[in-house]
Amino acid sequence: MQPRIGYIGLGLMGKPIATHLLQAGFPLTVHNRSRAAADELVALGARAADTPRAVAEASDFVFTSLPDSPDVEQVVLGAHGVREGCRPGMVFIDNSTIKPETARHIAAELAAAGVAALDAPVSGGDVGAKAATLAIMVGGSKEAFDRVLPAFRAMGKTITHVGESGAGQVAKACNQIMAAATMVAMSELLLLARKAGVDPQRVVEAIRGGAAQCWTLDVKPPRLFAGERRPGFKASMMHKDLAIILDTARTFGMPLPLSALNLQLYESMLQMGMGDLDNSAIIGVFEAMGATALLAT
Repeated sequence: MQPRIGYIGLGLMGKPIATHLLQAGFPLTVHNRSRAAADELVALGARAADTPRAVAEASDFVFTSLPDSPDVEQVVLGAHGVREGCRPGMVFIDNSTIKPETARHIAAELAAAGVAALDAPVSGGDVGAKAATLAIMVGGSKEAFDRVLPAFRAMGKTITHVGESGAGQVAKACNQIMAAATMVAMSELLLLARKAGVDPQRVVEAIRGGAAQCWTLDVKPPRLFAGERRPGFKASMMHKDLAIILDTARTFGMPLPLSALNLQLYESMLQMGMGDLDNSAIIGVFEAMGATALLAT
């Protein structure tokens, strides 16, 4: 018999992930601040719950996908939260990107109630969520990881148990260091080509088969060339993730000068009113600085 799954947070990532879990045959209970997203899952066969507590009461595994550390703490540990509906033997899994110390704190609080916790942030953007090809990096006990693995396989393609509680979030921070750097580098190279009078689309074709090849260069340029800057993965969330990276780096006394610069660039993007655009739309900051546009007008 399939374990009953609860999913809380049905945004750009959470809704397609929850949909895949439902399609894989897991009985699913959902909760979201906006009822419309929950209603879409209900139309596919899920049940809706009014509170995180009610989700936990109806589930064996409870997943969350929420914007930031305070949101996860409130949903799990706050009034009418997941912890109030838990019972020994359950597993809590967080697909959000939050501070490693927050993941460890939540795991410790739930352990006192006999509940295992896994921090399991994901990478791959809305494309990976919709295609069930996400990379999932997991922290927590190996026993809990093995129990939840069939559900992870319905959501993603690369699933790695990284270590104990918080390790998944450390891995995601490392992932975002690279993700932000490649978005910024892509912006620079596309606009340098344009400014130099060379077709940036042909430049991408020329370089992505060599040492410059990366996920960002494979996925993002076609969207930018089509004038598409909607998320994907919101720039405001990349800004949040970079802040987590630098906060974690300070905890361990690790200098990250490139990530600090990238945080400033994404801060500029937010100040320019582009926080709800895709993280690849950081190119807009470079367009403003270089007085040039990727697309001819």
